[in-house]
Amino acid sequence: MTELLKIIISLLPVFAFLILLIFMDSYKLLKFRSVFLAISYGFFAAILCYFINNRAITLFSNNLIIYSKYAAPLLEEITKAIYIIHLICRRKIGFLVDAAIYGFAIGAGFSFVENLYYLGTIPSQNLLLWIIRGFGTAVMHGGTTSIMAILSTNLSHRYPASKFMVFLPGFIISYFIHSLFNHFLLPPVLTTILQLVTLPLLMVLSYRYSEKNLQEWLEAGMDVDVWLLDYINSGKVFQTKVGEYLHSLKNRFPGEVVADMLCYVRIHLELAIRAKGILMMHESGFSVPQDPEISEKLAEMKYLEHSLGKTGKLALSPILHTSTQEFWQLYILGKK
Repeated sequence: MTELLKIIISLLPVFAFLILLIFMDSYKLLKFRSVFLAISYGFFAAILCYFINNRAITLFSNNLIIYSKYAAPLLEEITKAIYIIHLICRRKIGFLVDAAIYGFAIGAGFSFVENLYYLGTIPSQNLLLWIIRGFGTAVMHGGTTSIMAILSTNLSHRYPASKFMVFLPGFIISYFIHSLFNHFLLPPVLTTILQLVTLPLLMVLSYRYSEKNLQEWLEAGMDVDVWLLDYINSGKVFQTKVGEYLHSLKNRFPGEVVADMLCYVRIHLELAIRAKGILMMHESGFSVPQDPEISEKLAEMKYLEHSLGKTGKLALSPILHTSTQEFWQLYILGKK
């Protein structure tokens, strides 16, 4: 019975917290496969860190305390952050809610492997130790990666041109928290309690901010997209400022290229409206049937992108929304 309690207490709390995060998400956009891949990466990261730590410990044999306080947290946070950086660079994270879930899923996978290892190597029957590992260390791993993901996603929206600099603040904070945790400045039980109080509060604040930001983006973006698409479909677009801008491009591009630009804008708007509609239906609890036209429009859009080239797409940037969230909505459609 004690062995079973050890396993349950050390391995399950972090996944229970992850399930709670997913349940709190009003839009439920992340598929099980996406969360599972993040957890699986956490498994891989933990195994990789295990082998690297084993090699590195031999080099720090006289300074194991220094290594555990500074070097090990650095290695582990870098390894966990790689997948988050990949997702943001590929524009697969649209909102802070998604970032929080992805980050915590990676940390959950990492802590699962780590605690599984300690279950096999530490014979202690002291349940307090396994409570600290399950509610303290495991939640710390999920929390630090989640914080890094939230901050990096937010900064990538605000400063899309900064590239990798947007990841630095979140990484520094996650490393600082992890290193501080390993310093054991407070009794482990007190540290665990503080985590269980502050982390849910941080997540709730992130969720509220994200959903408020999402609602504002949906309302403002939908109005503009519908208005512009209506003018294009009615043939009145050249009576607007957008039409004047497109007309001015005839001095720089052949007529057929400008026609492709207008077609590209129309398809982009149709897909953007469809994506925002999907978000609104998810929020209301409705399931969204698969639309066979979406894949055709995405294929046509890719063809036009290739036809226009980088110069043509750059010329359209004043017209089209090109924020991270706009790219993300097309990614969401690509999965439908």
